[in-house]
Amino acid sequence: MSARNQYLKKLMPDYLKADRKGKTRILDEYRRNTGQNRKYVIRKIHQLSFGEVKRRKKRRSYYGGEVQSALWKLWKIFDGPCGQRLKPLLETEVKRLRELGELDISEQTYSKLLQISSATIDRLLRPKKEGWKVTRRCKRKKTGLIAKKIPLRLTDWDTQRVGYVEMDLVFHCGSSTAGEFINSLSTLEISTGWWEGEAVMGRAQKRTFQA
Repeated sequence: MSARNQYLKKLMPDYLKADRKGKTRILDEYRRNTGQNRKYVIRKIHQLSFGEVKRRKKRRSYYGGEVQSALWKLWKIFDGPCGQRLKPLLETEVKRLRELGELDISEQTYSKLLQISSATIDRLLRPKKEGWKVTRRCKRKKTGLIAKKIPLRLTDWDTQRVGYVEMDLVFHCGSSTAGEFINSLSTLEISTGWWEGEAVMGRAQKRTFQA
């Protein structure tokens, strides 16, 4: 490297005085003899001639923290889709979520969410998703206090006999449980696997028993 620098310093006076074609010729000669990259050599000449090269100013990010926060909330609402799946959802659902009060964002952020690309969505969500994955792996899910008080009975009946059923309500509420919505009363006969479903508005005891 020392020999290369000496060689470059020797060529520099001619390089600085030469016209465009002359500089190209000198650079080609130096590259041919040393095997160094052309752009690296030009930067080296500028460093030796004018001191440290001024670094190019970093471009200001177009999508700020508010867009990133909104994306993160939307990503969780729609159950963690990739950028390609989330983009069409932004185009159709962001306006509705704002009207319902689920998403509090400015007009500028709303406009940016509609024009953002799927690749940019993945890039902006990557840091938060990596942190979320670490937390998810390390954090043990705790059982709620109410759930601990509910007695748990495992299946101890003869599942070969007809007549034992399991029932459960399946919510059809979307991303929010606010207000009334339809539930499916799902009933399964254990031994045969026969299933019946009935739609119930709300979760009132009388309606559920009737279903």
